[in-house]
Amino acid sequence: MMDETFPTINLLRETNSPSSCTCSKCSSRSRCLPSSLNERHVSQLDRMIGKRRSVERNSMLFRIGDPFRSLHIIHCGQFMTFQESARGKQNVLGFHMTGEILGLGAISTGFQDNNALALEDSNVCEIPFRYLEEICAEVPPLQQHFHRILSKEITRQQGIKRMLGARAEQRLAIFLLDLSLRYAGRGFSGMQFQLLMSRELIGSYVGLTMESISRLMSEFRKKGWITIDGKDIHICNYGAIKALANDNDLEVSTNETPPASNITHIHSAQSRRTIVRG
Repeated sequence: MMDETFPTINLLRETNSPSSCTCSKCSSRSRCLPSSLNERHVSQLDRMIGKRRSVERNSMLFRIGDPFRSLHIIHCGQFMTFQESARGKQNVLGFHMTGEILGLGAISTGFQDNNALALEDSNVCEIPFRYLEEICAEVPPLQQHFHRILSKEITRQQGIKRMLGARAEQRLAIFLLDLSLRYAGRGFSGMQFQLLMSRELIGSYVGLTMESISRLMSEFRKKGWITIDGKDIHICNYGAIKALANDNDLEVSTNETPPASNITHIHSAQSRRTIVRG
């Protein structure tokens, strides 16, 4: 069924320009690599990363069962990872942004355990895992960084389990707060951004129906917490969203904003293209 819906990996475009595909010249380097790496170590990584792949919107980066050979760092764009039930229903596992790594779940088995779909035109850096193991053994800071990434993934999975045990309105608040913090951490506004995923996909991720997500968003809008215009969402009361997400009934400040919220860039198709050019 998936073959009829999404283009295959053969539609990915590869770019190998030394000037644009090196870690040393990458504008997203600080999101992927530890700051303690010296230039010699970075040069080693430059030689290891052979490809940057351009993945068109609604194209698959990899599928369940594909042999695992490489990890993929998102250079720009967003992806969704999901599994599919026997009846063809998508069970969303996560939404992934710039600087995050796709394919970690395949390390133990040697085969991909989920599907990765581009939610917008995206670029990924392909890292052959056998080379990564070799360089990690030689460069302790990189090995420690990779261990932290694995630890964060375990923490993320635990957070999802806790979220699924929360009240319906709290689940949506947790989802919006998470997106806000992640956008802010990447230099975009944490108060105004695009929801690239449908209400149905959000519902699948937080364990609610599409109708429940639409109803809750309407309730948040009526309370003055958010405004929505198509795919654009504006968080008007960050403090209320944060308090609900943390199950905090105390009075909150309506002036509270996410960290780095003084940055005014809004994530959009145009801002994403700006990143690609960097």
